[in-house]
Amino acid sequence: MGSTSDYEVMEPAIQTLEEFGIEVEKRVISAHRAPHALIEWAETAEERSIRVIIAGAGGAAHLAGVIAGVTTLPVIGVPVRSKTLDGLDSLLSIVQMPSGIPVATVAINGAKNAALLAIEMLALTDERLKQQLLDFRRKQTEKVLATTI
Repeated sequence: MGSTSDYEVMEPAIQTLEEFGIEVEKRVISAHRAPHALIEWAETAEERSIRVIIAGAGGAAHLAGVIAGVTTLPVIGVPVRSKTLDGLDSLLSIVQMPSGIPVATVAINGAKNAALLAIEMLALTDERLKQQLLDFRRKQTEKVLATTI
């Protein structure tokens, strides 16, 4: 997260990952206020067995882009709703990465979907996670089909 104020938005991602039994490293490191610390953290992420990075930030929202610029790990950006432009500034900042440095981007405040996307990536090589994801989707389908109006 770029700021402690982003935690409320990012909490559903943390909860979802933990529900799937995935260990989570939670950090607050500003791309603007602590750029050297952020770069060091991102450059060493793979050494700490991190396989996917979810980065949530608002406003200029450069966090995901800076991380993606210094690692080859998949980076998923979560645009955090801001007071000024209701999160559109964050969304555009994350989604408009230059060619060659991709950042997957979810909806504004879409942290839970970021977690599910990360789980899909990890499930490519983890049968246990793949089964959990299939069970999760089956339960979603059953809930929708059981709904009456």
